Amino acid sequence: MPSRMASRDASLWHRAVGGTNVRPMIHYAATRLISLALSLLAASLVIFAVVEVIPGDPASFMLGLNASEDTVAALRDDLGLSGGLLERYVAWVGGMLTGDFGTSYTYRVPVSELVAARLWVSLPLALYALALSTVIALPVGMLAAARRGRPTDYGIMGATQLGIAVPNFWFAMLLVVLLAITWPIFPSGGFPGWDGGIGPALRALTLPAVALALPQASILARVMRSALIETLNQDYIRTARAKGLTEGQAIRRHGMRNAMIPVLTIIGMQFSFLLAGAIIIEKVFFLPGLGLLIFQGITQRDLIVVESVVMLLVFAVILVTFLVDLAYALVDPRLRHGR
Repeated sequence: MPSRMASRDASLWHRAVGGTNVRPMIHYAATRLISLALSLLAASLVIFAVVEVIPGDPASFMLGLNASEDTVAALRDDLGLSGGLLERYVAWVGGMLTGDFGTSYTYRVPVSELVAARLWVSLPLALYALALSTVIALPVGMLAAARRGRPTDYGIMGATQLGIAVPNFWFAMLLVVLLAITWPIFPSGGFPGWDGGIGPALRALTLPAVALALPQASILARVMRSALIETLNQDYIRTARAKGLTEGQAIRRHGMRNAMIPVLTIIGMQFSFLLAGAIIIEKVFFLPGLGLLIFQGITQRDLIVVESVVMLLVFAVILVTFLVDLAYALVDPRLRHGR
């Protein structure tokens, strides 16, 4: 009898884990990986084509107007610009697959070194801002949903509307005036590097992170409120209330999980924006990040830097989208089964 029960339990466990959960999840992840690879291929073609059709020759730009044709041709050969478009595209993609992003035309150093030096500014800044945005937005959105139609809800919605309408660089300048000049709590700009310690580096990133987080928190709070209000109208929430749960308990125990799909979408989009779209904030606070590197590459006609950094950011965006899709499947099991 014990062996029979053990066999039956093993069969049930295999059906519950291997048959209905793991396999659909693997299939779902594999499908998303194929989509990710195709998206990267399409993005590489578009980025290469757009950068290549920009008027102007990097070699001529670097040597000036009075350079001879032989000198320009020699520099083009040295920079790898003399080959055909297809040859250069294949060499560029092949190099990226092996970790070789090429050599900067302007700085004459590997692009990977430029990216690595600046990624340690942009990535922590994006994560810091995203964490602040999420910590602010989720409880605020839950409070607005729980108090919908009341003065608290109206006040929160008004504040979030203001946060969306006001540009983040205005928030940045206001924060500098208040917290760096009037009350010198945080530095007004610059980045000391991580070698000087985590504390000084985080202090330097705090004001830029807050300036980036406030508009994003406003958007996320409104999405959270809308998703929760829609969820609170479902029958299972009414049943939870009928069993004696308060509004807050019903939201925390039953509403949050089902309201997280649109919230996860916005969080993924916000991380992509914070990583790639903080050029103005980086210039306001004099931060040597990826956004500033792209801006300098465009102005200096450093095409290989622009191509490689933009492609890296596209990969980050697509990877975040892939992880968000996996999070969807974990939150909502129906997606794993194609429903």
